[in-house]
Amino acid sequence: MKSIFKKAAIIAIAVLTMSTAANARQQGDMAAGGNLVLGSGDHYSNTGIGAKFQYNLTDPIRLEGSCTYFLKKHNTSMWDLSVNGHYLFPLTEQITVYPLAGVGIMGTKTKRVSLGEWGIGSDSNSDLGVNLGGGIDFKLTDKLFLNAELKFRIGDVWDRTLISAGVAYKF
Repeated sequence: MKSIFKKAAIIAIAVLTMSTAANARQQGDMAAGGNLVLGSGDHYSNTGIGAKFQYNLTDPIRLEGSCTYFLKKHNTSMWDLSVNGHYLFPLTEQITVYPLAGVGIMGTKTKRVSLGEWGIGSDSNSDLGVNLGGGIDFKLTDKLFLNAELKFRIGDVWDRTLISAGVAYKF
């Protein structure tokens, strides 16, 4: 059931993204920033550092590409690459909220330490997933924003909750 839901969500997001990109003729606002991320799920939590790039296709629709490196914990390191669509709802001149949907890939690498005949080694894998969640932007100046986000990653191997807080600069 989860696999069917994931495939349907990926197709819907791809169609929405392509149709929106085809209709967007004007270059929109762009922003870049960084964030701190707390990831949790499947009895494992860790902290990450991320970077993101945002591009407004239209006034309410924004695409965001992001990458996050999670700090090594228990001999395991993780990374995450995502592309998400945001639909922006301005509440006031300083506050904007948005739901998000997207796709991403998460990679893990675990070092094995063994005293047996095989010695030291490592295992790595990656997991494609669907992102669902929401966030809020706080406008500090015309160019500088704070943001917070809650995202759920639904994947075949890893289901994760990602909570982030960061800053973005609009250029």
